[in-house]
Amino acid sequence: MRFVLRLLMSIAVALAVGFGLSYYALTDGRLFGAVSVGPWTAWPEIGSPAPNPYARAHITREAALQLGRSEGLQFIATTDSDNAPLDLACSYLIAGHVPVSTFWTLSAVDPNWVNIATPGGDAALRSSDIVRQPDGAMNIHVGTRLRPQNWLELAGSGPFQFVLTLYDTTALSGFASSDTAMPSITLEDCA
Repeated sequence: MRFVLRLLMSIAVALAVGFGLSYYALTDGRLFGAVSVGPWTAWPEIGSPAPNPYARAHITREAALQLGRSEGLQFIATTDSDNAPLDLACSYLIAGHVPVSTFWTLSAVDPNWVNIATPGGDAALRSSDIVRQPDGAMNIHVGTRLRPQNWLELAGSGPFQFVLTLYDTTALSGFASSDTAMPSITLEDCA
């Protein structure tokens, strides 16, 4: 009787672990194919001709048009640099350097991937429109309240995420991928 109970318990644990890891890989899967640099997460395998099964599941789940590996790389941030969820009731400062790329855009989207920039305003900030510091660093203020200098004006309430798309970039593609530095996301204030 003990043998049967231990066998059933082992089968139950194996099924729970197997299905649990499969569910995690298909719904979030950051441990299986994503690369995180600070609060930013990217899926470098998405643009390859034969992505791994986890990247393929991510592509299917997002159902979005993806860039090819030679076209660019998309980074997503759902938290600030202190690991607190992004909220439209707060203002944020994105500061630092962006990895080398020909061009980049920064936008903000809600959980359903709808752009939440103010109607009538720019849907995204472009690298060509940013005023930089003397050392090439950028400071971008993001929020619903007016800020000086570079500003991405948002509308709405609730959680959101940043989408930083690098076009024609070498980030995470070679020997220096461990040296990839991304800008920090700092909470400025909340309403």
